[in-house]
Amino acid sequence: MTGSSRPRISLDFRLMDLWLLRHAAAHDRAGSGRDEDRALTADGTRRAREVAAGLAALEPGIEAVLSSPYRRALETAEAAAAALGVGRVTHTPALEPFRAPADVAAVLARAKQGALLLVGHQPLLGALVGLLVFGDERREVPLRKAGAARIVWERRGVGRLEAFFPPRILSRLGSGD
Repeated sequence: MTGSSRPRISLDFRLMDLWLLRHAAAHDRAGSGRDEDRALTADGTRRAREVAAGLAALEPGIEAVLSSPYRRALETAEAAAAALGVGRVTHTPALEPFRAPADVAAVLARAKQGALLLVGHQPLLGALVGLLVFGDERREVPLRKAGAARIVWERRGVGRLEAFFPPRILSRLGSGD
């Protein structure tokens, strides 16, 4: 790359409304000792429900929820799917921690829906925002636990960051405050 030219992401998908949600607070360890088995804490479960209600209050038109198969992400995704009235959560290894944003982009390129919620982990979600908005995953935009971002992907291969929600704001939206 030279000068200020923005690297093009090789994605051939139509206009898409992407919502990214980082999982809520989880226990430091699972009984199994495996990171993928870590469950949400009681506060994390409460926050996941509040944030899910906040997302639903925005009436985002989300058609499908894709999640990391890790327990803490699935529990957060299930709360969101229930609040949004979306049937089931689809697990995808592309959203596992430390996967490449390009892996997620490949999943998006195959998606048939126009509005998706992706539930996963840092640093992947922040790097995905960087890739889709700036064309560079190194320009990470970190999400807090239970925080969300909305990116609109345009046909010309440009992502636009439309919203960035701290969990506290989503919780307030869900409570009607």
